[in-house]
Amino acid sequence: MTGELVIRDLYNVRAAAGGGATDEVILTPMSPQEEQRARVAFMELIARELEEKSWARFPAYSPEERTRLTEVARALCVRLGRPVRVDVQDPCSMLFSFERGAGEPGQLDVGRLSL
Repeated sequence: MTGELVIRDLYNVRAAAGGGATDEVILTPMSPQEEQRARVAFMELIARELEEKSWARFPAYSPEERTRLTEVARALCVRLGRPVRVDVQDPCSMLFSFERGAGEPGQLDVGRLSL
């Protein structure tokens, strides 16, 4: 199998059209529809955990994922009608929790967030 490219377990991954060497594969970002579906799925998972435990931990391995999850937190504030706090817990995860005490409904409290 020398000189042959083998891709396993990759579904719905597209190579970017355009120049470049034939053996170079460039992965494209999510389409707007895929982005929207991902945010809705993340929001439902996080909302369920918040309602059950009052906190939720979610993986975020890149600045783009942290930005996406911050937008999810904003949507959660509106959906749940309560302030939601989001903190970067470690380099690979973010922690969502209900803010205790004062706060306007729909308010996002960004704790230790660095994008």
